[in-house]
Amino acid sequence: MSFLSATGIYLPAQILTSKELAQRLSVPAHWIANVSGILERRVAGEDETVVSMGVRAAQDCLQNAGMHASELGAVLVSSGSHIRAFPGPAAEITAALGLRGTFALDVPVASAGSIFALALADTLSRQYGNVLVISSEKMTSYAYRAPLNRGIALLFGDGAGACLVRHDQGIARIEATVLHSDGTYVDDLWLNSSGEIQMRGRSVIVHSTEKVPGSIREVLDKTSTAIEDVAIFLMHQANLHLMHRVAKVLGVAESRFFTNIEHYGNTSSASLLIALHEWSRQKGFSRGVPVVLAGFGAGYHWGSALLRGC
Repeated sequence: MSFLSATGIYLPAQILTSKELAQRLSVPAHWIANVSGILERRVAGEDETVVSMGVRAAQDCLQNAGMHASELGAVLVSSGSHIRAFPGPAAEITAALGLRGTFALDVPVASAGSIFALALADTLSRQYGNVLVISSEKMTSYAYRAPLNRGIALLFGDGAGACLVRHDQGIARIEATVLHSDGTYVDDLWLNSSGEIQMRGRSVIVHSTEKVPGSIREVLDKTSTAIEDVAIFLMHQANLHLMHRVAKVLGVAESRFFTNIEHYGNTSSASLLIALHEWSRQKGFSRGVPVVLAGFGAGYHWGSALLRGC
């Protein structure tokens, strides 16, 4: 059992409103907000990359933890939008933090990557000590390619999040994680070699509405936790209506699902860590009170984690 010690984020300065994007897509100004709940998103500049944003989020997290990068035993990086097929961004981010020889691992799982990386960090921290988890995505470099696909372009934004997992102490104890994959549906959501995102939106909604509540119930059962006792549900920010559907399946109020998708759009794997950071700053963990994290993404991959405040 390990602990969440600190969080951090980096968000590009440029804001693209849904009204502005609607003009590009030749759709009514209110359409994007109605379909997705997104009012605006951040767009990385040409000089901003998955690596540079990941480094900034990592530095923010380490500063919040009062820790130097040299104290890290491992670095895990989730991204599905890195410009290279290989190597992934983990080694480059670790080098940019001034580390040489520190274990670095890529977790190239779109959307669900942060929950997978967090579960890995929980296990790895017992051997490697302090593990830094980073999720960084520059989704607009693919979503905004011409010709624009309005079903894709309306969703995505850019950003990075990070969290520090320690084996000895923190603000919350990682009590349990559950992870699942099903490659039957790999063609439902994928990024092809030409840089085009292919998505069967209806399938994604149907499967995530089924699988995310299932994994949440599973992690609650593993920890003998009543759903009524959960302080907040932090979920991958894919679509506002999807999160509401998950809440309905679970039988909980929509207000118990933290949302910031209206400001940032879908930042793929980074969204969960960005949400975790913002909720931690706005509300924060209370001693003994459980918080549930959940993600779903391409593959399909999905999972949940239960953290309890210290």
